[in-house]
Amino acid sequence: MRLLFGRPIPGIVNAIKSLRSRGYLIQALDAAMVVSERHVFYAAEKAIAAFQEGRNVAKDLGIEILRYASGQRQIEKALSLGVSDATERVALLIVDDLEDDEVSKIAKTLIEPDDRGIRFDADRVRRFYDISDAEMEAAGEDRISDLVLERVALVDAYR
Repeated sequence: MRLLFGRPIPGIVNAIKSLRSRGYLIQALDAAMVVSERHVFYAAEKAIAAFQEGRNVAKDLGIEILRYASGQRQIEKALSLGVSDATERVALLIVDDLEDDEVSKIAKTLIEPDDRGIRFDADRVRRFYDISDAEMEAAGEDRISDLVLERVALVDAYR
């Protein structure tokens, strides 16, 4: 799996659909909501396992990844973690095991890569994941990614 960051190319949603129709497993997320690489990779691992075990809620693996990454059982709320034409920065997850040159080729059709890495919006993350002041006080500001991972882990408990 690879996780890349950058500004979306106009038409990214249709470009992803086209690549997926050709067999690539790619999911784009709003980079402002991605708290760590582990956040996305863990969500992808859980989604893949859910499909393998027949526990998936979504019919599409990409949507199932969003569902886990969002910490939600409901697909509708999970979709808000994805990208739209208004998304300023994208976290692009390429699940397929591809050579570096193919990853670069795909990435260039979807994003203008940057080297900024993880840059999440803490206030948006806290609101989206419903992280309380008490949780932040107990865990500490620097542990927000752990609180998000906890929500990813608990998705299956909400069944």
